[in-house]
Amino acid sequence: MEFDRLVVSFLVDEVVGGFFISVPPGHVACVYDRGRGIIPRVWGPGLHLKIPFWQVAKLFNAQVLEYSIQQGFDYSKNKEALGDLPIQVTTKDGKDLSIEGSILFRIDKNNAPELWENIGENLVSKVVRPFSRSRVSSVLSELSFEQIQQHRGEVEQLIKDDLNIQFKDRGIDCEGFLLGEIRTSSSNSSHLAQERFSSELRDQRDFSQGGQSSFSANQQQSQFNPGMQFGSDQMNQNQYGSHRGSQNNQGNQSNQNT
Repeated sequence: MEFDRLVVSFLVDEVVGGFFISVPPGHVACVYDRGRGIIPRVWGPGLHLKIPFWQVAKLFNAQVLEYSIQQGFDYSKNKEALGDLPIQVTTKDGKDLSIEGSILFRIDKNNAPELWENIGENLVSKVVRPFSRSRVSSVLSELSFEQIQQHRGEVEQLIKDDLNIQFKDRGIDCEGFLLGEIRTSSSNSSHLAQERFSSELRDQRDFSQGGQSSFSANQQQSQFNPGMQFGSDQMNQNQYGSHRGSQNNQGNQSNQNT
């Protein structure tokens, strides 16, 4: 009975459900035909028909996505995560900068079949991350630190136009670049120096507390040791007195014998 249910559910999912492509809002679908390859057509939101087993549908997110460039971002477990670490840049006047920001992009709906065929599913690791690192560094290296600070809007437009040139041929549209925090090497070094100074203060405080505790322990020992010394001296005196008494007794006995 359970086997019959399993077979029926499999047939419903693969045969009956395999006739349809359900595309949610903000997405597009492409179809791979086992006889013709990827069909150069895009299916928009809605319910569409396809040939089960012979055709395979692939959904793409056509909404605007944010690619965050920020401190502490970790993509080691997922190479397709939408983000990266700050980009290191050397400006025209020799300043070393650490750049944070956001890239807004979306796939080109009309070029989705070409994107699927040429790049596949690894869009971020193959296109967005390497090109964003290269182009942001290239544009900012031609500007001085003062120009970047005083003309942020123009700098953002320059980077957006440069990224669009690289993205357009690969089926991606860059909607904008938003410049975030800009850190200089001096601020980074001062931050490290502050952390080093605080750690030294902690070490000194721990050392002083350890010294005070050992000093108090020695003090307690020194207050306790004289009594011990006095007791040992008194015991020595008693032993000496008993020894002299035994000597006197022996002398008296010898005199009586004589």
